[in-house]
Amino acid sequence: MQEATALHSVFAANRSAGRIALTVAAEAGVTRRRQVYEDGPLRIRFPNSAPPGLEAMIVNTAGGIAGGDRHELDIGVMDGAALTVTTAAAEKIYRALGPDAEIAVKLAAGAEARLSWLPQETILFDRARLKRSIEADLAPGATLLMAEAVVFGRSAMGEAVEEGALTDRWRVRRDGQLVFAETVRLDGAIARMLREPAVARGGIAIATVLAVPGDQAMADCVRAQTFCGEVGVSAWNGLAVARLCAKDGEDLRRDLVAVIAALGGTLPRLWLN
Repeated sequence: MQEATALHSVFAANRSAGRIALTVAAEAGVTRRRQVYEDGPLRIRFPNSAPPGLEAMIVNTAGGIAGGDRHELDIGVMDGAALTVTTAAAEKIYRALGPDAEIAVKLAAGAEARLSWLPQETILFDRARLKRSIEADLAPGATLLMAEAVVFGRSAMGEAVEEGALTDRWRVRRDGQLVFAETVRLDGAIARMLREPAVARGGIAIATVLAVPGDQAMADCVRAQTFCGEVGVSAWNGLAVARLCAKDGEDLRRDLVAVIAALGGTLPRLWLN
């Protein structure tokens, strides 16, 4: 018992805690950095992009996230500014020997601001445990395009996720009112769950894309595309939401690119390399 407690203490002492806080503002019609804070293994870089908008790239120098790690991302776009946020690579979530890995994302967009949250896919390894929350607060007139993709295992390398846990909680508020809320939870025999027709029918790659504001015309534009996997889209109450499911990460990436473009989004340069 003492040996197990000592081992747990060693793992806890080596867990990663990272934080990024970024605020951007519009100055003379051009978006510029107002505040940049980095802590732990997280860094944020700004590849050259054409004004008036700004593109930010998040880098995890640890190379992945393990059980017990915690990352916090706080992104603010002030009135009239425009920001696209992506990641330098797909984020890897490794097997957890104890507590869940946790990612907490807070997004805020001021009046007439435009925020695109478009990280590359999250890859879960077998027996990974991830708890992620995304909170977005939008002022009147703000625009949000948000996409998150999850791939269960690297099929090209013969890897599969048999067991694990994923909790993904989204809450979006506009002018202080909750307009979108959902929680996805898979815990236990993930491979068996994904084989169920009502879950993924054998697919191992899923994604959700949310556009605020969104309308039926945007949904019709998505439906007009040709996809590798399955894509469904709905529009209601000023929102448009697309759900994607594919047999692998490669097909999901192709479909995700098509959906983002159909919803009027501009892809980060890294997505096109």
